[in-house]
Amino acid sequence: MSPVDMIGWDIGGAHVKACLLRDGRVADAAEWPCPLWQGLEHLEHALQQARARWPALDGAAHAVTMTGEMTDLFEHREDGVRRIAVQFAAALAPGSVLRLFAGPQQWRGLDEIGAHWREIASANWRATALHAAQSAPEGVLIDIGSTTTDLIAFRAGRVLGTSTTDADRLASGELVYHGVVRTPLCALGPRVAWRGEMLNVMNEFFATSADVYRLTDELDPAHDLHPSADAAAKDAPASRRRLARMIGLDARDAREDEWLAFALGWRERQVDEIAVSLRRVIEAHRLSAQAVAISAGCGAFLAADVIARAGAAFVCRRYGSAVARVAAGASLRPDALIAWAQVCAPAVAVAALYDGDHR
Repeated sequence: MSPVDMIGWDIGGAHVKACLLRDGRVADAAEWPCPLWQGLEHLEHALQQARARWPALDGAAHAVTMTGEMTDLFEHREDGVRRIAVQFAAALAPGSVLRLFAGPQQWRGLDEIGAHWREIASANWRATALHAAQSAPEGVLIDIGSTTTDLIAFRAGRVLGTSTTDADRLASGELVYHGVVRTPLCALGPRVAWRGEMLNVMNEFFATSADVYRLTDELDPAHDLHPSADAAAKDAPASRRRLARMIGLDARDAREDEWLAFALGWRERQVDEIAVSLRRVIEAHRLSAQAVAISAGCGAFLAADVIARAGAAFVCRRYGSAVARVAAGASLRPDALIAWAQVCAPAVAVAALYDGDHR
């Protein structure tokens, strides 16, 4: 890597995302599973995979954001921020540049965590929204991931609202705990339609949202990185079996087209839930009809339907193509690189923001 190379990192509780920025442009982006609640060794393993992809990783500067401090591995969030940062730093060569994102133009070192852990904790949404805000005068970030959705309004280059923590965002609707891979289906509602009547849902971890989007053929297998609810196969027959359990049936009790219709019903539930919060954000910040929506995350395929269900008519632009600056001649095809920048948006954002602040 050259001296102008840098890597942006988004260390979550379930995945690690990273972006290699070269001369200010995205040269590569990747994601690795990291079930952090099972132990910090999973972070170490993800970093080993990153080093295998980028052998000269220690020659780059590193800009880091995180959400993994929320996992139940840690006594509290401050403990999580500190231990994640220390573990990350230990994996780098001595003298490597490591800075933690703590808000607009705020980058902290390891020795500053004690005084600034609150700003560092779960700040990835702010980085993505700040980067998106550079692309349009007014808009809303709709980042639908494997586990959560961020709905962040921006105007004139600034992130709107007063939220500083996940608790604040849960109250404002800016954080919706819905994603397209790991969300337990029973979280989508107590009753569901089946063959013209409403059935009570079994409140068991029988199926996840990934089962729905495998059947609708919208979930890219490259983003389906965690075990299924029963640790069985991730093909269509196994997904139908898991969906059937949600209402006390077996897959053989209905036709394949009926199970697809059932999956689409769950999809509607999730779109509805996210749209309710999007409408709250739009109204709270009085976004105009000229606002744009910037979609990001592995669940960006839901964004247009969420916007419509919220009653908005925003033009929807993809973060990977409208915000991220993708390098020419990278190892990945341009369309593939744009797609990975879309999924790894917070990692791309911290890399781009750090690069812009230190040029």
